[in-house]
Amino acid sequence: MRESTALDFNNLDIEKLTEGLLQNFKTVENMMTDFSKTYEQMNLDPFNLSELYREWFAAAIQNPAQMAQKNMEFWQNALHLYQRSAMGLMGIETEPVIKEARGDRRFHHEDWAKEPIFRTIKQSYLLVSQWLRSLVADVDGLDKHTAQKVQFFTERLLDAMSPTNFAATNPAVLQRILETKGGSLVHGLKNMMEDLERGQGILKIQMTDTNAFELGKNVAVTPGKVVFQSRMFQLIQYTPTTERVYKRPLLVVPPWINKFYIMDLQPKNSLLRWLVEQGHTVFVISWVNPDESYSDIGFDTYLKEGVLVATDVVEQITGESEMNAIGYCIGGTLLSTTLAYMKAHGDKRIKSSTYFTTMIDFSEPGELGVFIDEDQIGSLEERMNKEGYLEGSSMAGAFNLMRANDLIWSFYINNYLLGNDPRPFDLLYWNSDSTRMPAKMHSWYLRNMYLNNRLCKAELAIEETPIDLTTVDVPSCFVSTVEDHIAPWLSTYSGAQLFSGPVRFILGGSGHIAGIINPPEAEKYDYRVTDELPADPEEWAAGAEKLPGSWWPEWQRWIAPMSGEMVAARVPGSGNFKALEDAPGAYVKKRLGETVVAPPKPTRAGVTQPNKTKAAPAKRTAVKDDTGEKAWTIKAVVEPQAAAADDLTAISGIGPKLSAVLQKRGITSYAALAAMSADEIKALLLSEGAGYARYDTSTWPQEAERLKAK
Repeated sequence: MRESTALDFNNLDIEKLTEGLLQNFKTVENMMTDFSKTYEQMNLDPFNLSELYREWFAAAIQNPAQMAQKNMEFWQNALHLYQRSAMGLMGIETEPVIKEARGDRRFHHEDWAKEPIFRTIKQSYLLVSQWLRSLVADVDGLDKHTAQKVQFFTERLLDAMSPTNFAATNPAVLQRILETKGGSLVHGLKNMMEDLERGQGILKIQMTDTNAFELGKNVAVTPGKVVFQSRMFQLIQYTPTTERVYKRPLLVVPPWINKFYIMDLQPKNSLLRWLVEQGHTVFVISWVNPDESYSDIGFDTYLKEGVLVATDVVEQITGESEMNAIGYCIGGTLLSTTLAYMKAHGDKRIKSSTYFTTMIDFSEPGELGVFIDEDQIGSLEERMNKEGYLEGSSMAGAFNLMRANDLIWSFYINNYLLGNDPRPFDLLYWNSDSTRMPAKMHSWYLRNMYLNNRLCKAELAIEETPIDLTTVDVPSCFVSTVEDHIAPWLSTYSGAQLFSGPVRFILGGSGHIAGIINPPEAEKYDYRVTDELPADPEEWAAGAEKLPGSWWPEWQRWIAPMSGEMVAARVPGSGNFKALEDAPGAYVKKRLGETVVAPPKPTRAGVTQPNKTKAAPAKRTAVKDDTGEKAWTIKAVVEPQAAAADDLTAISGIGPKLSAVLQKRGITSYAALAAMSADEIKALLLSEGAGYARYDTSTWPQEAERLKAK
């Protein structure tokens, strides 16, 4: 593991440095040799860029005059740069031919502006970037989607080509090498080696010191209790901080693509804590982090066994048949679908809905659209069908690629070129804490939402129940952010117009995360808000007054009149639903590479205790109460389950996928693994495919023997 304290490079022994450097190179060489054995099984062009750029070139050469004009402009600018660079070398001050965009933080080192050689390098890069952008812009003969993809991946190429990403052309790196007598390069190589080993031959850059955080200790610390759990989620009820609370409870539906504690990182910026302090009885769904056993779980399961069951439990705990709900990102997409489903079944328990950065109309998905087409979804489905899920790092990689300079290259420079250890940062810890996507659900979601945009067209059904958003008539509030690159506000605005009930639209500052997690005390950004939504969003933005600071108090003023009178505060676990454990619960603590929490056994309606039985899906039945209205109850069926297999992922080098392979071959216990030799294990893996050659099985029998003895 990386050292937590800074290295004293000046006191490093040069002879030991050299010896260590050679050993590091040998280790990396061995890792690359193992990795090269698997390259034939890898798709080295997952986005089919070769075909993409062939299409672009075929269209571009149809207008040779335009291409020649752009080339001529580039060479003229290059000549100007040559002349001014020569003058700079002679000590003559000149104006730059081109400047970096405002806010470009890559060139902050003073030598980029002061030293002639670095000024020339920077301007050469900026000129080439300008030229390539002009070549791929406004090309006749390309359809909109192809043109968008060409421009997106050209920008990613330019990000990678930046001179800041190379040691020889980055003045900050060169300065660091001199200061440390080369020690920074040695430590950077060690960091790279560790990341290669952690990624099993694939470079997975560590953005933050993950050992600096622990859920429930210094992140996700808002007091509360897990009061219900099923195979799909745990339900957290937070401890009140006021003597009296609003009568209507508040249910929060986070996205299943991320973990809920982005809303509860630190007390100073915790949205969940703030909601509790305003007098809300807050319940939050904590989704399970699924593995291959969830491959057949669909979107309908997240709706029926997720939001609907959570609604049932909230009602039974509080005794209130009316509540408010919040959905974040695709959690909001799920919430809107659930409301339409409930409307079709006469279920009126959710009385208001709030949507944070939520798309319902996917016709303009922004930069995420470059990843959505038939070829790419088909390729993704092929991968998911093999594993049963989409690895969380795949989605995280796509999001990081959209902001490559901030989320990839800055860490590449810091960790490897400068030789620094990653710094502790709670937001990046959360960002690295990925979740998996069940194969069936993710395929359905991509096809029906992004690819075919069926939700807003009323073309979807959940178990033969038509989903028509125009029937949703409860008051709604959409909160979006002006710089959101994941759920562009122009798209969320379009979705907000689909409902038949009153809608308030709030547009905050910043992006998908910072714009939502913006506590009033920070006094950051601004927001616009109205209850009137003209058809043209730009017209709305021009007419909406900007107000300073956080939108949180604005939302509270909207929700308060719909939250009922004040009643005595509700203590988690004080009723029939006893507290199972402290917040944030066990489900959210399962990181990639760890096994999924075994489904619990419901011992009575809504109360669960873990044991050696497996819970079947919760069943919901409708009965009539004294008023003739539908009331819902939860009934769970318990069926026997065989003794649980040993957790093979406790052995170094065995992840969930590999564990599944071993279990498929009958190796389900530490004892079975300990009885085999390292060569026998290797031979078994190779019988599954050449791609397993990279695994080092030499220590597995000994580790299994040690674990068996515990």
